[in-house]
Amino acid sequence: MTSRENQEAIAGLTTSRIQALSDGVFAIVFTLMVFQIRLPDLSASRPPAELARHLRALWPEFLSYALSFIIAGVFWVGHHNIFHYVRRTDRLFLWLNLGFLMFIAFVPFSTALLGRYSQEQVAVVVYGVHLIIIGMLLYLVWSYATRRHRLVDPQIDPDFVHFVKGRILLSPAACVVAIGASFVNVRWSLLLYLLVLAFYIVPGRIDRLWSRR
Repeated sequence: MTSRENQEAIAGLTTSRIQALSDGVFAIVFTLMVFQIRLPDLSASRPPAELARHLRALWPEFLSYALSFIIAGVFWVGHHNIFHYVRRTDRLFLWLNLGFLMFIAFVPFSTALLGRYSQEQVAVVVYGVHLIIIGMLLYLVWSYATRRHRLVDPQIDPDFVHFVKGRILLSPAACVVAIGASFVNVRWSLLLYLLVLAFYIVPGRIDRLWSRR
């Protein structure tokens, strides 16, 4: 163990176990998503055209799978980037991260609900509330770690810390707007959700900041 690692171990618990658990939860979530797609239950005597018709009818479930994967991927990238700066952990931080992971594991359900009932306001609201909770928990993870340099290096740039906070809060804020829009037209809500995903996927200023650090 290097002198730096020794100092971090003295200052707090190491992060290796928490990162291993987090990656494991994300891996399980990624894997389980595909099992929500139901195979058509057809007898061997049915013509091939019947199978093709049933597969076409499953397009909402394929869309839900893709959407779930992308959403989980967006949060995994954000979580991964945050832990690049977290040098140690403590008991409260462990529980904050566990709370974040608990709601990440719920992503396949809320996205499948939205995919199957995309025209129902209840499904749109449940999905939005779920993303708000995940976003706020990720914000708490970052805020707790960086407050007074509790779990990060003292040299971290305060402007960078605030910039990341603002980027994390963009998703919950947009979801609040999307939920409000659902009372007028659920299609507007769906469009807002897609725009939020596109924002986090397309490389931007944050990527240049990550690379500099």
